[in-house]
Amino acid sequence: MTTHDLANALEALSVNEHQHAVKGIKRGIERESLRIQDNGAISPQGHPKGVGSALTNGHITTDFSESLLEFITPVSESSTQTLKQLKDLQKFTLEKMGDELLWPISMPCFIEHQDDIVLAQFGSSNTGQMKTLYREGLKNRYGSMMQAIAGVHFNISFPDTLWQSLHSLQKSNASLQDFISEGYLSLIRNFKRELWLISYMFGASPALCNSFLQGRKTDLPFKKLGKGTLYLEVGTALRLGNLGYTNSAQSSLRVMYNSLDEYVAGLKKAINTPSEIYGDLDDYKSENPKQLNKNILQIENEFYSPIRPKRNAKSGETPTDALLRAGIEYVEIRALDVNPFSEVGIDIEQIHFLDVFLTYCLLKDSAPMDWKDSAPMDWKEQARSTENLDTVVNQGREKGLMLNFNNTQRSLQSWGDEIFTQLTDVAKWMDNAYGVNYYSDTIKRMATWIHNPELTYSGRYVSQLKESGLDNGHFALALASKYKQSHADTDYSEFLKPWLEQQVIESNEAQAAIEQADTQSFTAFLDAYFDGK
Repeated sequence: MTTHDLANALEALSVNEHQHAVKGIKRGIERESLRIQDNGAISPQGHPKGVGSALTNGHITTDFSESLLEFITPVSESSTQTLKQLKDLQKFTLEKMGDELLWPISMPCFIEHQDDIVLAQFGSSNTGQMKTLYREGLKNRYGSMMQAIAGVHFNISFPDTLWQSLHSLQKSNASLQDFISEGYLSLIRNFKRELWLISYMFGASPALCNSFLQGRKTDLPFKKLGKGTLYLEVGTALRLGNLGYTNSAQSSLRVMYNSLDEYVAGLKKAINTPSEIYGDLDDYKSENPKQLNKNILQIENEFYSPIRPKRNAKSGETPTDALLRAGIEYVEIRALDVNPFSEVGIDIEQIHFLDVFLTYCLLKDSAPMDWKDSAPMDWKEQARSTENLDTVVNQGREKGLMLNFNNTQRSLQSWGDEIFTQLTDVAKWMDNAYGVNYYSDTIKRMATWIHNPELTYSGRYVSQLKESGLDNGHFALALASKYKQSHADTDYSEFLKPWLEQQVIESNEAQAAIEQADTQSFTAFLDAYFDGK
């Protein structure tokens, strides 16, 4: 995408021909949550039979472990509908879980040993066995405790009308799909530069139970609360830091976002390059495999990134092959902690903020002034963005905190104020397009958080944790009980119960059909899978 000034872009998009072009943003949400017993311990039970097959139910499945549920909404233009769907999925699942609860925060607790975390099971089909062996590899590479961390993934796509308007206004000679892919990559680069803001605003994991460390030592300046809680006084999102969902072995991977070919090449190199770290673990060709293969990444999904370009894949198609076939279709934001102040893990104001912030990331310049002599975002700049994220994860609510802004020191408050000034303009334009005022209202309210860190999610969480007199685990357990009751007290609204029950039946039938259709051995199946990649 040609670089352009944000103000000029908004002005050009405000004329009659283009003023409604942004209408039709589509979203989908994936919320993860551990199943726990009523004493807070992780559930030892298998995936609830009453919700159907984890392999084939497209809305209720598992992530890493049998106890880590994942709720997936369909794509929708209505954010309120999406939240209602998410609520219905969780209500239905809770009804099938007996006395169990859904853990309402990102960081797990009350887990005595990582062996208590049972790998997700997907049945006897080759596809199902591959999914479980992949998780066995994750366990042996990184440990199960890291995999018990939960998050919220936010998927967003912009309407064709906006892409067509931008394509026309910028007089692009590229095909529309190539232009769209370039536009999403531009968004991703800007998002990575200012990812620290998401951690500051919505990071909600400043505390953890000391059982999570499993005896590991850390240099983080933890304070203690009660018998079992460690917290960072000014931290924001431990889930996004070195104790959380990270992979030090991937730190050398130079996956870049300056072109689709470059991004795909970086990932394909990682899934085809033998790992010096994991080479001693037996792979699928062994009698007792401990991982799928011995490469840096077993498969593409193992690449941990706070944002991903995506394309819905065809059956048997890898994510990168789908991107190469038809370009980027949407982006997946993976940097959100579970919101402990929402019974479904995310709320409407977060969605409104993300709509504005991601639109801003799309429309603003995505390259430095001298980018023609280098890449729009080189590796050094990506490293600076990671450095800023780490700083905010550990110290984000510290007054006067300084960040690395183009190799100069700049205060979080100064940078944040500048971003919110621009977000205000984007929100006003979006309100005019949609005929609403909630975008501007949200940005106006959240702008105050920059100078009042106690208003952020992490600030509120630490404050309420201290006021409660409870340790982190029991504080979260009380929230879990409260939210379960709230779900029980409300009716279904978008997904009615008979429809959800039908999905259970159909998913079980679909899994049985897949298992009956298998003709290859598991080894032959994986031989064919990896030979084709």
